[in-house]
Amino acid sequence: MAFPSIRAGWRRTFLLGLACLGLLAGTAAQAQTLQKIKQSGELKIGVAAGDPWYFRDPVSGQWTGVGVLVGEQIGKAMGVKTVPVETTWGNSVAALQSGQIDVMFVLDATEERKRAIDFPATPLLWYAQGVLAKDGLAAKNWDDLNKPEVRIGVALGTATDRDLSKRLPNAKIERFTNTDETVAAFNAGRVDAIAFYHSVLAIAYSKIKKGSVQVPKPVVAIATSAGVRKEQDPAFRELLDQQFKKMYDSGQTQALYGQYLKTKGLDPAKQPGVTKESLENF
Repeated sequence: MAFPSIRAGWRRTFLLGLACLGLLAGTAAQAQTLQKIKQSGELKIGVAAGDPWYFRDPVSGQWTGVGVLVGEQIGKAMGVKTVPVETTWGNSVAALQSGQIDVMFVLDATEERKRAIDFPATPLLWYAQGVLAKDGLAAKNWDDLNKPEVRIGVALGTATDRDLSKRLPNAKIERFTNTDETVAAFNAGRVDAIAFYHSVLAIAYSKIKKGSVQVPKPVVAIATSAGVRKEQDPAFRELLDQQFKKMYDSGQTQALYGQYLKTKGLDPAKQPGVTKESLENF
């Protein structure tokens, strides 16, 4: 009667061993992102609609944008081909976790995301709360806008909406369903200015060629980064961290942003940049 018990014990031990081997194998596979990229010769970057970071040409179907330009530079430094993989901002974390993409550039390192994926320590670039104001409306400081006669449009429920509700209690804040409706209201003259992150406002200006993009002081700047999978091996994350620092310090990050703005018919020298220093001094 003892033998079945012994066999059962062996079986449990054997199955447990297999399970552990499976877990180890899975961990090892997940830890080989950098090696996988080098072996395949491809760096898969997530791309999602959101100009100026990612833009899909409706005619050619090709993806461009600052995120794509950054990805191409990183791929060049690694000696591999950069391959855009379409996703959405909402699905980007799952795409990273499942291995559909290797990295998602221009992804903010929120506390919620940090629980699911990793981020390089060095910021990729910066953007700030800004305004696209009508001609003649100076917004050097936020106080310049904090007046009852100033009508400011924002997209309802956004971080900008929440920030301006506190920052500009005296201004008349008009809320719209989305950014497109907000821009349309400004273009039609129903509001004196619209508020959002300055990079998005630059794209809006490139379309309507009305007013000017301004970054009021004190500057409300936000750092953005790139999402990668959580792994025991930090090699890929550390590589990105080194590349981000090198590109930022050398001025290449700002140059890539300026390069993309030119494709939209904009003069980079007349638009706020994507470094913290340039935003402070604009």
